[in-house]
Formats: sequence, structure tokens, C-alpha cells
Amino acid sequence: MTTAARFHHISLSVADLTAQEAWYGSAFGLTQVDERLEVPEVGVRTVVLSDDAAGLRVEFVERRGSSPVAHTDAFAATAVQTFTHLALQVPDLDAAFARLTGECGAAPVSAPAPGVTEGMRYAYVTDPEGNLLELIETSRE
Repeated sequence: MTTAARFHHISLSVADLTAQEAWYGSAFGLTQVDERLEVPEVGVRTVVLSDDAAGLRVEFVERRGSSPVAHTDAFAATAVQTFTHLALQVPDLDAAFARLTGECGAAPVSAPAPGVTEGMRYAYVTDPEGNLLELIETSRE
């Protein structure tokens, strides 16, 4: 017998919870849900942001003294055995890439390019703290 499971959320370690909460809200329209936690004795603060219509929930965890891992190459991220990026499907890859790397301040990692599946395109950017994000567009309809 298998255990039925469905996606609930992903957790992202950040250095500045307030700044990342504002950036993801502005860049992707994520809003806070009633899940905020502070554990002062270990220096941890968390918040969960979501886009319920898209079924996306991201928990941001700030821990005092954490160390960043910046990715400048999508494949370099695979040198460490852990989660390597957050992939987000967008309706218009070119517009999303331009907006994120322009007005939102994301750093470009790889420009929009064809994916391995026909009709799929992808690009990579990093958020202001260097977390790797893959943007995916499936066939335009």
C-alpha cells in the first residue's frame, strides 16, 4: 500500500524575512496566510506566503547566523545534494523574465530558451538573496 500525498508547501531559508516577504509579494503576488512563527531562543522567524488560485505555498524561514548559497549557474546548484531551485510556471516567459530582471531586481542566470518538451520554454533568475528560481512557460495557447 502506498501513502497518498499531495504538495503542501516548500520552505526557503532566507537572511532577511521582511525583505523577501515584500519581494515575493511584489514579484509574484504572494500574500501572507495566517502562519507566522517566532522562536527567539533559536533565532528563527517564519512566514508562509501563498497564491491559493495557483496552489502555491512558500514558507520563508529566517535563522540568525545562516549562510547564503548563491547560484550563478543552474547546473552548479546540483553539486550539492539538496533542493536546487523553485520552479514557477508563468503564462508569458518573456514578460515575466523582463519584469523580474527589470523592475523587480532579480538577477538573470539564463535567458529564455526552448525546453526539452515541445512547447515548453524556461529561464533562470535569482531572487535578491541569490535563491535560484526557474521560470517555465508551457505551450502558448
